[in-house]
Amino acid sequence: MPHVIVKLYSGRSDEQKQRITDEITKAVMTATGCSEGSVSVGVEDVEPSAWIATVYEPDIVAKTDTIFKKPGYTLA
Repeated sequence: MPHVIVKLYSGRSDEQKQRITDEITKAVMTATGCSEGSVSVGVEDVEPSAWIATVYEPDIVAKTDTIFKKPGYTLA
């Protein structure tokens, strides 16, 4: 039962979010061999001013052992 949470800067349209969801769903199905009905994807909007406190520090910096694709940026 893979569940993926995507956090991105707010401002994307529902159509863009659905395309992201569709592509992630396909990738997860291919990589895990699970059915589409087993995959769920959440998309969370994050204001740019809140990115460091709500995403970068708690989800990237604090969980480096779970990050398999690291960002190409660093923030102080």
